Amino acid sequence: MASLILVLGDQLTDTLPAIANARKTKDTILMAEVREEATYVKHHKKKIAFLFSAMRHFAKHLRDSNYNVNYVHYDDEENKGSLLEQVKHSLASQSFTDVKVTSPGEYRLLKSMEQWQSILGIPVTICEDNRFLATPEEFSSWAEGKKQLRMEFFYREMRRKHNVLMDGKNPIGGKWNYDAQNRESMPETHQVPKHTVFKPDDISSEVIELVKTNFETHFGEIEDFHFAVTREDALAVLNTFIDERLPNFGQYQDAMVEGKPWLYHSHIGFYLNCGLLTPSEAIQAAEQAYHARQVPLNSAEGFIRQILGWREYVRGFYWHFMPGLKTDNYFNNSRALPSFFWDGQTNMNCMRQCIKETQKNAYAHHIQRLMVIGNFSLLTELSPEEVQAWYLLVYADAYEWVELPNVAGMILYSDGGNLASKPYVASGSYINKMSNYCKNCGYQVSKKTGPKACPFNYLYWHFIDKQKEKLSNNHRMAMIYKTYGRMKEENIETMKQDAAIFLSKLTKNEEV
Repeated sequence: MASLILVLGDQLTDTLPAIANARKTKDTILMAEVREEATYVKHHKKKIAFLFSAMRHFAKHLRDSNYNVNYVHYDDEENKGSLLEQVKHSLASQSFTDVKVTSPGEYRLLKSMEQWQSILGIPVTICEDNRFLATPEEFSSWAEGKKQLRMEFFYREMRRKHNVLMDGKNPIGGKWNYDAQNRESMPETHQVPKHTVFKPDDISSEVIELVKTNFETHFGEIEDFHFAVTREDALAVLNTFIDERLPNFGQYQDAMVEGKPWLYHSHIGFYLNCGLLTPSEAIQAAEQAYHARQVPLNSAEGFIRQILGWREYVRGFYWHFMPGLKTDNYFNNSRALPSFFWDGQTNMNCMRQCIKETQKNAYAHHIQRLMVIGNFSLLTELSPEEVQAWYLLVYADAYEWVELPNVAGMILYSDGGNLASKPYVASGSYINKMSNYCKNCGYQVSKKTGPKACPFNYLYWHFIDKQKEKLSNNHRMAMIYKTYGRMKEENIETMKQDAAIFLSKLTKNEEV
């Protein structure tokens, strides 16, 4: 009476029910570096190396804890290429009475697993993923009957439910949200503490060579691999962030500085999303630091909001709106992804910096993703399908449950406003305010039109003009459309012409 327990690469948490309830003397845990999951999009080299190394270290941890583990390496002869075929192979090789798996973070995979019992002919139990603080069912219950689903109100419910930064029934400090204090630009001379890095051990070094051999054509660089790949090291990343960077995280969390990709951010999304850290311990660490007067309230609240608010919200949102969320295209955009999304070769310094840093690190912080690359993607009418695939493959913390709501809802507004109350678009002045990118750009942010003008400037007004039928009644766009209504017709036409020239170059993959 033995169970086969399948553990996925983003489920590296030994307190998951499927693992914690395993009978160490009878059950077998199956982990596999399957080709199908590694290549259905061409994931960043560092993303693959990080996950394979973290998986191998987790398998070692389980063995050291006396679990029976069958680990299938990418280049093993018995690697069957897909999760289902690997499970079939295990069932044919050994006698098991049932299969257990933790619910995956992807709609496609869950729907496949729901068919496994009839395919395999033995019971298949899909266990709860208890690492989140809200279940998909709780989110849907909260969403029921609401005309608008706004993260802020969901976040307040989560704060109350879990008693985080609360003073009785009220938020500590009297406000739920200190976002207004979290938007300062950073002086170029500001010295940011170094982010936490680790030298690759033998396991990581072996995986890096595997990636070099088998994933040569994938996006990104493999050199300078320094991720944490064990729970102990992931905890060190969290603790160092709390001690050294959280105090200034609040005010500078939206800032961008050329040549400084890591800044005051925590960089724990990698470890939360694969299971090496849990959201509860990250939230508790920040809250304790606030109560110990080590960090200001705006920093603690801003960090906690990203996890207890945004991360929980987008996960619930994903399951609530799938599968339609993946194909929504509110603006009917279809332009192909420009080639410089892969090599960063563009005269726009903001785009060049963000893409080059992504290429090197498999990381960019949220404002780079949203207000530079995402802003450009919406203003230039890029295909949602292609943009979604790009975001999924280039970032080491990206899984569909977290990537898709952010891209479809927040970045592209392709869901028509179910997630965001307005499109997150901006002209070059926003990027100039929050970064020093414009100083080294091939364009001039002060110019609105002409060949030297910042493309974000005329693309922004081209978007406002083109989408006025869909957006002019949006109350959060009212001020913008008042400004648009006062603009001279000839100025609007000039910007539309400049936009047309730029978009034509983009379509032809000419240098921009």
